[in-house]
Amino acid sequence: MQASSQLTSFPAGRDDRLRTPAWLCERGYALRPLHDDDVPWLRELYASTRAEELAPVPWPEASKRAFLDSQFALQHQHYQAHYGDSDFLAIERGGVPVGRYYLQRGTSDHLIVDVCLFPGERGRGLAAALISHSQGEAAALGCGMTLHVQADNIAAQRLYRRAGFTVIHDQGSHLLLRWAPG
Repeated sequence: MQASSQLTSFPAGRDDRLRTPAWLCERGYALRPLHDDDVPWLRELYASTRAEELAPVPWPEASKRAFLDSQFALQHQHYQAHYGDSDFLAIERGGVPVGRYYLQRGTSDHLIVDVCLFPGERGRGLAAALISHSQGEAAALGCGMTLHVQADNIAAQRLYRRAGFTVIHDQGSHLLLRWAPG
């Protein structure tokens, strides 16, 4: 298992751009910048997204855990290297982490780098509310939004299509989607 001290640190919080949407506040949710001490629960969050995929793999649990930890570390490093100017946000409910939301604000398009929730929070409208809020902020600046989604993640694709995103490029394993204001 890779220690959090070996991972690239999160950038200093951008509290000036941080505003929890009213819909989330009313339901007890809050957003805050991620810190390096969040890495343990972020590892668990990542592992929860791969649980179904790894369930049939005949590896010992320790091997699965080592694999998941290494994959999380690679993803974390990639996000920090390529999207380091993003808002890296924890989603909390009652002070307990329930997910993460990574948003890069660009001059022509904003990019949803990642939105991920623990299983018990999925399907409750939380991701849709975050996306809708981000779309409103992007539209106010005359920006569109883009994101990548795994080609086999049908549930996420449904969410993004309901939010008005359309496929602009099929990259094989992933689809590039875009939303335009108006």
